[in-house]
Amino acid sequence: MSSAIKNSLLAALLALVACGTQSSSRSGPTSADGWHDFEGSWIATGSVRTIKLGDTRQASVADLRGTLELAGASRPAVGFRGDAIALSDSESGMVGRAAWTDEHGDQVFSEIRGGGPSKGSHVTGTFIGGTGRYRGATGTYEFTWEYVLAAEDGTVQGRAVGLKGRVHVGAGEPGDKAR
Repeated sequence: MSSAIKNSLLAALLALVACGTQSSSRSGPTSADGWHDFEGSWIATGSVRTIKLGDTRQASVADLRGTLELAGASRPAVGFRGDAIALSDSESGMVGRAAWTDEHGDQVFSEIRGGGPSKGSHVTGTFIGGTGRYRGATGTYEFTWEYVLAAEDGTVQGRAVGLKGRVHVGAGEPGDKAR
């Protein structure tokens, strides 16, 4: 598949996500115990490099970037840029890190774990902190990863299906304005 077609498909996917974005960038109300529940979508593109480890085993390194759109009355924000790196082994699974950056530049960080590099892998994330209003963030999320396109050169485009979770946001850094 030509790169022009792949770029057109990615642009169309990102446009679909953008069309669904609500105009308010403020986070919704938290629950009485301070938690933000959310669900949403994550569309990403990037590269995957794979090496064979014998006849049946392989390891892959992925570097992905994309757009997250969250929904739910108490979501922490509407949209984020999502960056993730991961090491996958077809026998022992995947481990990685992700950074979500909101429209103000504040970030929330997470550890991600899941199945091997195959389509349909279930992934879980654990929030491990952040910057700005996400400082001290804790909580979890999960999704199923699907490759939409995978080219021979290692370029991939994919999406998270069934993204849902909850996050407890810290008090933020001293001097931060409430948002």
